Amino acid sequence: MISRLANPARFMRLSAALLPWCAWATLAVTALGLYLALFAAPADYQQGEAVRIMYVHVPAAWMALNVYLFVAVASAVALVWRHPLAEIAARSAASIGAAFTFVCLTTGSLWGRPMWGAWWVWDARLTSVLVLFFLYLGYIGLVNGFDDPARGGRAGSVLALVGVVNLPIIKFSVDWWNTLHQPASVLRLGKPTIALSMLTPLLVMALGFTLLFATLLLLRMRAELNERKALALRLNTRPATAPPPTRAEAAAPAHPGGAAIRQAR
Repeated sequence: MISRLANPARFMRLSAALLPWCAWATLAVTALGLYLALFAAPADYQQGEAVRIMYVHVPAAWMALNVYLFVAVASAVALVWRHPLAEIAARSAASIGAAFTFVCLTTGSLWGRPMWGAWWVWDARLTSVLVLFFLYLGYIGLVNGFDDPARGGRAGSVLALVGVVNLPIIKFSVDWWNTLHQPASVLRLGKPTIALSMLTPLLVMALGFTLLFATLLLLRMRAELNERKALALRLNTRPATAPPPTRAEAAAPAHPGGAAIRQAR
C-alpha cells in the first residue's frame, strides 16, 4: 500500500477524490462542534463561561503533538526508505502543526488570564509547548534554508527526529513537576473525569481539527507536487544556449568585416 502511494500521479488521483469529502466533513463536524461548545455545553461551576476556550485550546494542543509525531515519522521514512512523498508530507505538515501550536499557545494565554491572573507563566507545560513551537519553526527554516533541497530535507528530518524527545515531556510535565495545569482528565488510565456534557463537544471538536489537518495536508501536498512538476517542465523546455565559439573564431581579428569573414567560412 505504501509503495503504491509512493507514485505521485497515483497520489494526485487519490487525493483529488478524497479532498472534497474531507473538506465537507471538516465543515460539518467543526460546525457541529462549535454549536455544542458554545450553546449546548454547560458553563463550568468554577470557571464560568471562560471554560469554552477549552474546546479550541485542548484540541489544538492534541493536534500540535500529533502533527509533530506525524512529521517525525514521515521524516524517518524519508531518511531510511527514500519514500518520494514522505519528505513532501513532512514539509507540508510542519507549517500546519506550527499553526496548531500557535493557536494552542494563544488560546492558553487567553484562558490563563482570568484563571491565573497572568497572560504567561513559565510553567513546565507552557514552556515545553513553546519549545515545540520553536522546533516547528526550526524545521521549516532548515528545509527551506539550503540551496540544495535534498540537504535541507535531511537536516530537517534529523531535527524532527531529535525533537521527538519533547513530546513525552509535554505529556507528562503535569505529573513530573508542580505546574499550574491540572492532570490529564481525558487521555488517562481509567475513564475520563470530565463530565459527558463537556466531553462530547470536546471530542467532536478534536475530530473536526483532525479532518481540518487532513484537508490542509492534502491541499499543501498537491500544491507542492504541482510546483515541482511546473519547475521540471520549465527546466525541460528551457531553450538551448548558443554553442561556444570555436578556437579559430575566437582568434579572428576584431574588425568590421570580421563577422562577414567568419560567415563566409
